[in-house]
Amino acid sequence: MEEALRAIANPRRRAMLELVWDAERTAGEIAAGSGLSAPATSQHLKVLREAGLVRVRVDANRRLYRAEPERIAEVRAALEAFWGERLGRMRADLEGRP
Repeated sequence: MEEALRAIANPRRRAMLELVWDAERTAGEIAAGSGLSAPATSQHLKVLREAGLVRVRVDANRRLYRAEPERIAEVRAALEAFWGERLGRMRADLEGRP
């Protein structure tokens, strides 16, 4: 879980996850969509793959990336279990203050 949390802590990797959320994309498409160089994109995709947040499918000479919904659901469940109702209480406390 820590590896996945570290991976999504980076805003560029979160942006990449958004790019591959609903569709498979090549590394080149991800690089173009994120404004990063090919080497930087490759490094970020490696981190996301190792954290289990994206999967890669080889199609001829292309590698297609897509978000891994089951793993993302696990991360979400862990965060919800950790925070529970704490965020709601914190918000209520903050809104109640002058």
